[in-house]
Amino acid sequence: MERYSVIKEKNPREIILLRGRGCAYKKCSFCDYHTDSSADCRENFNINRTVLERVSGEYKNIEIINSGSVFELDNETLRLIKRVCKEKGITTIHFESHYIYKDRIPRLRKDFDDFDLKIKLGIETFDYDFREKVLKKGIDEASPEIIAQGFDEANFLFGISGQTEAGMQRDIELGLKHFERICINIMCKNSTTVVPDTDVIEKFIKHLYPVYKDNNRVDILLSNTDFGVGD
Repeated sequence: MERYSVIKEKNPREIILLRGRGCAYKKCSFCDYHTDSSADCRENFNINRTVLERVSGEYKNIEIINSGSVFELDNETLRLIKRVCKEKGITTIHFESHYIYKDRIPRLRKDFDDFDLKIKLGIETFDYDFREKVLKKGIDEASPEIIAQGFDEANFLFGISGQTEAGMQRDIELGLKHFERICINIMCKNSTTVVPDTDVIEKFIKHLYPVYKDNNRVDILLSNTDFGVGD
């Protein structure tokens, strides 16, 4: 499992994959990332400390993910993140959070008020029926404006049967309207029953990828390890 990498192109930053106690929601039909977790907080911290020791502060900007939400990291890890970021002169920290934690985000921002905190939401799509009936995302809200409140960035998931070119483009444009940055993830085969649809992926790559690939506010991951972390 690779847990440290550097993104040198759009929005240059370090990126680290830490380990938490596991996703509290754990119902998304497409996701098996939550398997990278443990109830052993001490062991998680030991792993996370080793990863954080590799942080250089090169770009003053770091993205911290943990196969779930930032709120599932142990307190020692959170304290170490603050200390390392201070020592390395990092000014911007990106965290991820599920929508179920939206009411806890203001407190997190207060706890990290020495930094420019960016919170990324896994929205996957603004198509409410597809998101909740197929992806089972657990976001009981249809309004893009309301969903985006409290979040700065968003993940989208494309390449699944039932998605269309028009729908994917609508998601991208709404994402750019309501968030500072978006990240498009193309569905890759994993251990869940949701499988990539090659026709949908082909439409994205042929018609949408050329339009957005050079947009500095859009990251596109054709493989889930394109950022250099994971396995």
